[in-house]
Amino acid sequence: MTKAYALAHLHNPSAHPDIIEYLERIQATLEPYEGRFLVHGPQVEVVEGEWPGSLVIIEFPSREHARDWYHSPAYQAILPLRTNNIDGSAIVFDGVRPDHDPAKMAAAMKAAMKEAAGR
Repeated sequence: MTKAYALAHLHNPSAHPDIIEYLERIQATLEPYEGRFLVHGPQVEVVEGEWPGSLVIIEFPSREHARDWYHSPAYQAILPLRTNNIDGSAIVFDGVRPDHDPAKMAAAMKAAMKEAAGR
């Protein structure tokens, strides 16, 4: 099973009493779902394109854990503290398997393109 991640791209983070309360309470919402912060609002170095704002990445044992955390009553109770004060987007996604090979991925894409062209 691959790990899963919750990622938030926050566009205008700033100190606010609600944000402070959110930060004080979020860890307790993660613990039942084995979530842990991997990245939490660092300064980023943009090497391509634009990246306004900051980044948060939380790791979970599975997508089910991540989804269950996000929809949990405990997290939903504090979510407005953030969403009412910071604009952004949040997604949940699976990581790659330990044996992930991008060359095999490319080969499969080539085969699919060749097959589609032959139709």
